[in-house]
Amino acid sequence: MDIKSMFPEELETYLTEKGYPRFRADQVFSWLHNKRVPDYGQMTNLPAKLIAMLEEEQPLFPPVTADRQISRLDGTQKFLFALADGETVESVFMKYRFGNSICISSQAGCRMGCRFCASTLDGLKRNLAASEMLDQIYAIERTVQEKISHIVVMGTGEPLDNYDNLVRFLKLITHEKGMGLSRRSITVSTCGLVPAMKKLADEDLGITLALSLHAPTDGQRRKIMPIAQKYSISELMDACNYYFDRTGRRITFEYSLIKGVNDSAEDAEKLAALARSVGAHINLIPVNPVKEREYTQPEKDAVLSFKNKLEKHGINVSIRRVLGRDIDGACGQLRHRHLL
Repeated sequence: MDIKSMFPEELETYLTEKGYPRFRADQVFSWLHNKRVPDYGQMTNLPAKLIAMLEEEQPLFPPVTADRQISRLDGTQKFLFALADGETVESVFMKYRFGNSICISSQAGCRMGCRFCASTLDGLKRNLAASEMLDQIYAIERTVQEKISHIVVMGTGEPLDNYDNLVRFLKLITHEKGMGLSRRSITVSTCGLVPAMKKLADEDLGITLALSLHAPTDGQRRKIMPIAQKYSISELMDACNYYFDRTGRRITFEYSLIKGVNDSAEDAEKLAALARSVGAHINLIPVNPVKEREYTQPEKDAVLSFKNKLEKHGINVSIRRVLGRDIDGACGQLRHRHLL
């Protein structure tokens, strides 16, 4: 395991087996995750011998910024990071009234095949290590020189398809000796891997789980999301109720509004019934057009009308603020363009 993915007790075992005192583990962990320095040379309280050993046995490979786009409209920044093996991942820095948020990737590519998403166009290359998820945050922090208050695991990849590394990442980013981010300020999105949703509930991490629902019936969902062939909406609702019962955390439904596909009055009524059955909040997302896909977003009035129909059924609804529309803002767009 790479050193930045280790918990403090694992780091202590690693260093004591090399003959170093236990307190060195706390020092190294603090440099990596609290001060978040990108190389050992900046760890000024470590002996030269230890630094030399770490550089040889546990080299650090902070991501290299291969591309960076800054929106002239809202200041959103899209990063394309090159990893040690040449794979690339996307991350997005967004400014909101409640603070600064980063959306990170959990995999290089994606195998879920959702029809409206650019992330899956080039398939899945590999999972990211916990350290590679952390490094997206640390690198952006160093670049923008601003404090991060919220993290969303909703970029390229299906987080629950990389379960063990995801959970390790979540425990590291919230660790009191590291960045110490509040668990309530973290959202993990899934297209609906039912067994993993229930397993995550049992971890009791205190995070928000967002379900990418995107259609109110099994028939509609199967047309745009291949995972719907495996797990029905009934199974998804059961998993949502299980998550709430185990954690007390309300589920969010992510719902990409696609013109002529899932935006009718009947769709709104069926979606409201699903949300009511699990007490979910609904986040409406006018679909971000991807040139390789045929889907388009409804007009603004149609989006507001859909929202109003849900609210008339007593559902708590928000419309995701459109950010980075003048850059490659949608998941996977910048990476896909880079791979062409």
